[in-house]
Amino acid sequence: MKTALFLADGLEEIEGLTVVDVLRRAKLVCDMISTEDDLEITGSHGIKIKADYMISDINFDEYDCMVLPGGKIGTQRLEANQYLMKRLDEYINAGKLVCAICAAPSILGHKGYLNGKVAVCYPTFESHLTGATIPAAEVAHDGNIITSRGMGTAIAFAGEIVKTIIDEETADDLLKQLIYKQF
Repeated sequence: MKTALFLADGLEEIEGLTVVDVLRRAKLVCDMISTEDDLEITGSHGIKIKADYMISDINFDEYDCMVLPGGKIGTQRLEANQYLMKRLDEYINAGKLVCAICAAPSILGHKGYLNGKVAVCYPTFESHLTGATIPAAEVAHDGNIITSRGMGTAIAFAGEIVKTIIDEETADDLLKQLIYKQF
């Protein structure tokens, strides 16, 4: 499976880069895709990240999973990208895996994709998860949607993606190697 992680100026750097790092350690393809006019993205804390590809240069049909990192401004910029939102609709309707962390699950809430689902996000964005049940959990996985709370849950979020794409044993072994889970 190939994963596309979408980057916009103002993203929360840890939420994006942690997912890329963990998925690549699991030997999964995880491409960083710029939704801006340049490959270089500036995160919410001024950290520069160079994407692998421009959104206009990828074939969405080659990807099985979409990841939307958070950060308030980054999330707003992702949601404002109509081309990306059209493709998000296609992924949801095709049952492809869609993952969002921090503020980004609000995009799914605004689009009505969380009605009747279990989902989590950054606490101040919970009102945007229209129709969702919000558990006291780091990560929520319901059907083809994985959501997570934020920067501090990025490793757990990435682990859930690995578990879903590969299997639980691989995810657990990887999280142990990262000293995230106890031995």
